[in-house]
Amino acid sequence: MSLEPQALPPSSDPGLDVTGDPLQRRTLTTLIGGQIIGAIGVSSGIAVGSLLAAQVSGSEKYAGLSGTFQVLGGALAALVVARVMAARGRRPGLMLGYAIGTVGAAVIIGAALIGNFPLLLIGSILFGGATASNSQARFAAADLSAPAHRGRHISIVVWATTIGAVFGPNLTEPGAWIARRTHLPELAGPFVFSLLGFVVAGPLLWIRLRPDPLLAARERAAAALPEGSAATPLRARTAHGGLRRGLSAIAEHRAALLGITAMALGHAVMVSVMVMTPLHMRHGHADLQIIGFVISLHIVGMYALSPVTGWAVDRFGARVVIAIGSGLLIGASALAATSEKGASSHLTIALILLGLGWSCTLVAGSTLLTGALDLDDRPAGQGVADVAMGLAGGGGGALAGVVVDQQGFSALAIGAGLLAGLIGIAAATIKERPAGAGDRPAQV
Repeated sequence: MSLEPQALPPSSDPGLDVTGDPLQRRTLTTLIGGQIIGAIGVSSGIAVGSLLAAQVSGSEKYAGLSGTFQVLGGALAALVVARVMAARGRRPGLMLGYAIGTVGAAVIIGAALIGNFPLLLIGSILFGGATASNSQARFAAADLSAPAHRGRHISIVVWATTIGAVFGPNLTEPGAWIARRTHLPELAGPFVFSLLGFVVAGPLLWIRLRPDPLLAARERAAAALPEGSAATPLRARTAHGGLRRGLSAIAEHRAALLGITAMALGHAVMVSVMVMTPLHMRHGHADLQIIGFVISLHIVGMYALSPVTGWAVDRFGARVVIAIGSGLLIGASALAATSEKGASSHLTIALILLGLGWSCTLVAGSTLLTGALDLDDRPAGQGVADVAMGLAGGGGGALAGVVVDQQGFSALAIGAGLLAGLIGIAAATIKERPAGAGDRPAQV
């Protein structure tokens, strides 16, 4: 049986918006601030990661490995972060992820300075810790949220990433300026902004995210139990953050399975095309400023309209939005496959649609997963979701470099389109059992 925090106080009634709940207001405001700053750090590095990998390794076929190892690092970090969150709450988990990312950014800068590719990959794995925290923050927005508004509250935090994520790639030129004056390789400069962003975002969440939303949700759920019932002690609940527990919880609910499938496949499509786009443009002699601008527009597509996506999830259901996301990703892949090298309108539109499709699969999948799982199982299930996304994205990024090197960018885009079609098939075929599971079966 699912224990929902909003069943307790009148301010959290499912029929009301959480803006009437001071704790949820503070939680959302804090998460928004952390997302903006943390996203500057993450996106600054992503914008030039493949270019730096090609430069340090001396071969373009290894260009996708930087992004791949960042994504894989994020997947590994998600396991650790989820376990910490289940045991101690959202604050220490988010702080830990940004701390790992800070070390990673420093290692990447050092690797670029001495030209050591294996060290660069190690730094990229650690860099993924910040990605894990940036991603897991969306789930913290749902801890105290009413089911009727869960999609919108997740999407608000996703939307907040827009500001930092758009600003980050445009720091490529300022980063190069800093690099020249500090005697660093030009492409290492943006990672200075990554390091600074993580140093600020982690402590901000640690200080401001009080009371911890997950712990507060557990307390509310326990208080909502009928008088005289035997509530599970808080310490007993903290063991539910492991990979096995998360997989078991997801396997019990088809809605959760659809959610994680949409997120993982959508992320694989997005990452595989995105990480190779800068290299494709570089082959057409586009300069860093233009590359940064196109990536910024892609990130706008990923995040800027996410509140609309969240509203659509709450209004029409997650399955419909997942199907829409599949269609957008297919369209983006088709445009990318027919784009010319360098800067082109086809490629720019493709990257925007790629971001929009990813946003649909992320917000709808996250809402579906969260609503299907009991409160105590959510950190573990959410951690598994981000691990699945990381592995899918990491595999897509690794394969992308090989495909582009052997067959070209168009072949990569066609393959991504076929993978996007599987998302639509999943939305049409994975249905919840008649008995339903979770608190919002109608969202399936």
